[in-house]
Amino acid sequence: MDHYEFNTAGKPETSLPADFEEFSKSVFKILSTYSNVHRGSGYFSRKTTEYYEEAREALIEYSGFDSKKYTIVFCTPAGAGKLSSLIDCKDYTLFSSNDYGIPLGIRAFAVRKKVLPKGWPFYSGGGTARLVSADWVIWAKGAEKFEAGTPPVVNIIAFASLLKLRGKFEIRKNTGQSSDNSTGKYLLLHDDLVHLKGLDLLNELRRKMIGNQMHVNTKTGDRTFINFDNAASTQTFSQVWDTVLKVWQQANEVHNEIITETKSVCSGFFNAPPSDYEIIFTSNTTEAINLAADSIHSEATEDVDNIVLTTLLEHTSNDLPWRRKNKNSVIRLDIDDEGFIDTVALESILADYNFNKSHGNKRIGLVAISGGSNVLGCYNDLKKISEIAHKYSARILADAAQLAAHRKIDMKDWDLDYLAFSAHKLYAPFGSGALIVRKGLISSSFPDKENVIRSGEENVTGIAALGKAIVLLSRIGMNIIEEEEKKLTSKALDGLSGIKGLEVYGVKDSRSEKFERKGGVIVFSMKKIWPDKLASALSDRGIGVRYGCHCAHILVKRLLKVPHALEQFQGVMLTLLPKISLPGVVRISFGIGNTAEEIDRLIEALKDIQAKLK
Repeated sequence: MDHYEFNTAGKPETSLPADFEEFSKSVFKILSTYSNVHRGSGYFSRKTTEYYEEAREALIEYSGFDSKKYTIVFCTPAGAGKLSSLIDCKDYTLFSSNDYGIPLGIRAFAVRKKVLPKGWPFYSGGGTARLVSADWVIWAKGAEKFEAGTPPVVNIIAFASLLKLRGKFEIRKNTGQSSDNSTGKYLLLHDDLVHLKGLDLLNELRRKMIGNQMHVNTKTGDRTFINFDNAASTQTFSQVWDTVLKVWQQANEVHNEIITETKSVCSGFFNAPPSDYEIIFTSNTTEAINLAADSIHSEATEDVDNIVLTTLLEHTSNDLPWRRKNKNSVIRLDIDDEGFIDTVALESILADYNFNKSHGNKRIGLVAISGGSNVLGCYNDLKKISEIAHKYSARILADAAQLAAHRKIDMKDWDLDYLAFSAHKLYAPFGSGALIVRKGLISSSFPDKENVIRSGEENVTGIAALGKAIVLLSRIGMNIIEEEEKKLTSKALDGLSGIKGLEVYGVKDSRSEKFERKGGVIVFSMKKIWPDKLASALSDRGIGVRYGCHCAHILVKRLLKVPHALEQFQGVMLTLLPKISLPGVVRISFGIGNTAEEIDRLIEALKDIQAKLK
């Protein structure tokens, strides 16, 4: 089989056709500066957003439509089916990555702006809303409202590149009987670091992380860029990229093997035995939770009014999907100042609804909770919460978007019913994710189930990247990853505590007994400077962070003690002045690529910013 990889300088070494090399370079370019789109302050986020919007412009140009009247909406195949059912066929043209020989799982709608549906989007969650309260939602404008969760940016840009090439090349696919080194299992399990494990492997992966030594121009000269935005998205490793390139050269038979093998890898990683659980590949956590929500909503009966119990911690992706049926179908459990729920209060409210039946025919059918907060970085005790939920005949869903890459998850031991996660937070940013669900909870007759399965499995690129990334994390060991991130978090908290005028929210002290349940996500604010300005000042020093409400508006407004009247006023102002900036917090978040030296640079930068404030 032809081999293709990039050396550490980012220059291709290949025997593949020149046009395929051109295509691969365009994909590697985005991987070299990959982050999440929009609202990130650092160089990576700005470049990724730029490439993403360029891809949208390229699709409009390719379609030949007037950009003033048309926009591009990027969808999964399942999402495209939902959107097309809401719009007259004369008002859109649909482009599919499936027509170009590379399994990316992308659909692009060229659609008239004025016909985009009003009201709730077909998938709701991260990115679809501009401002959220407990009672109302101000939706995003235009295409963003229908691009739920983190978009599969790398796949979208790859698709735009394919359209630019207009079929100039054909990938030479392996045909016939697979050789030993081109089976799905071999592609996922073998790489140039197979001889390493544990901390040795972690250190080597840190060195081989694509873009990890990127130099950027700053106000203080040429500096190595620091990515402290891992809670939004993670960069990937050259071993994952190499696997993707090899997968693109395989026949469909091997693609099917990769899907099967990745399910096996996920089953082992999360201890979700195939006898008890099924794995449904999606595009991200948001799509996974929407599938679970739609299935649960379909179970409604006239005799019982099903209620979903969530918490004040939740990302909008684990809040809005449960509200689609009725805003009164969600109740939220309070948290303490460090982000932890009171399990006594949890049991009390479950007993009140489901045992004492104090609320008529209302029953809590599901407890939906974040495994790790994307704001406070707290890990609540999912095993204990599951035990209490099941005691009162409620199911439990864990949003593991912020948990899967950082702590060990044991679905069988914790007795979880649903688990949702995204590959782009697991060092595999190629547009995949999954819902792992107890068998029988989503009926085979539920119509959306098969649509989502076909849709998710079309993106073999993303599935292979996810499988490979999990293999690498497994070889390191989640216990080692946890300990390394605790060291970074402890060092950061100690450093931040010495900066005048800076307030950390959540667990503040590494000596606190709750620090054991604190992950590498820290949010803070600084007196006399708005969060967007503080994030920008860090960016000027080559440090990428994120600012705002982090798609957890209810929680952030609680942290900032925003009164109800001001919250209502914010909603009015945002409606009248769409470009207005609202308060928020600055977030740093750690991953495998970060080091203690980078935290020293962060603390130095914050002290410098604080000293310059008037």
